[in-house]
Amino acid sequence: MRFDVITLFPELFAPFLITGVTRRAYESGQVDVHFWNPRDFAAGNYRRVDDRPFGGGPGMVMMAEPLSACLDAALAARGATAPVVLFSPIGEVLRHAAVADWAAGAGAVLVCGRYEGIDQRFIDARVTHQISLGDFVLSGGEVAAMALLDAVARLQPGVLGDEASHVQDSFNPVLDGLLDCPHYTRPEQWNGQSVPAPLLSGHHAQIERWRRDQRLAISAARRPELVAVARAQGRLDKIDEKSLAKKL
Repeated sequence: MRFDVITLFPELFAPFLITGVTRRAYESGQVDVHFWNPRDFAAGNYRRVDDRPFGGGPGMVMMAEPLSACLDAALAARGATAPVVLFSPIGEVLRHAAVADWAAGAGAVLVCGRYEGIDQRFIDARVTHQISLGDFVLSGGEVAAMALLDAVARLQPGVLGDEASHVQDSFNPVLDGLLDCPHYTRPEQWNGQSVPAPLLSGHHAQIERWRRDQRLAISAARRPELVAVARAQGRLDKIDEKSLAKKL
C-alpha cells in the first residue's frame, strides 16, 4: 500500500519511519510512504501557502491553490485515484475497525493541515474523508498522520514479532473487542507488589480465565459500551456474565 503525505514539515516524519518495530513495514515497502510539500507548488518568490482569513480573526489559513496543485502531483505519481484524508476535529473518530479497513486497502493521500485551518473550498472539492483522533486540538495534522500510519503498519503481516500480538490488543473484534488485560514480567515481587497468583500457576486455562475476567472488569469500569457491543454480538458466554455480575 502507498500513503502520500501532504505536509509543510516532512522532516518531522524522518525518525518516525526508522524507529521501533513498525519500521519493518516501511523498510520492506509494505507501507510505502511519500512526502509532498505544498510550498513546492506555491507561486511567487516567497512560496506563500497561507494568508489572512476573510472576515478577520486570529491566525492564518492555508490556501487552496498550493494544496490542490500538490495533491494533483501526488495523485499523478500514484497513477490512480485514491482517498484523500484530512485530519480534522469534525472528522469521524478513528477506531480499530477503520484502522483495519485502511490496513487492508491500497493507501491514501493524507493532508496535514496547519495554522488556523484550510480554505474550505479545497476541503469541499478535494477531500473524501475526514478523521479525528479525539476531542482535542493539535498544532497540525502530522502527529495524527503518524498515528494512522503506525496503526496501519503494525497490522501488516510480519511486522510484529508475534502475529498474535495485535489480535490480543484492545478493541480488536477478533478476540472480543474489549480492553486488554494487565501485563506483568520479572521480578515476581516489585515495590511490595506481587504478580497475580494465576499468572504464576502454569495452568493455561486458569491463566486465560483470569485474563478474560480482567478484560471484562476493566472494560465494564472504563468503557461499558464495549461490553454492551460484545454482548449484542454474542461474544459473552454464561461464565462471562457471571464474572461481570460479581464485579458489578
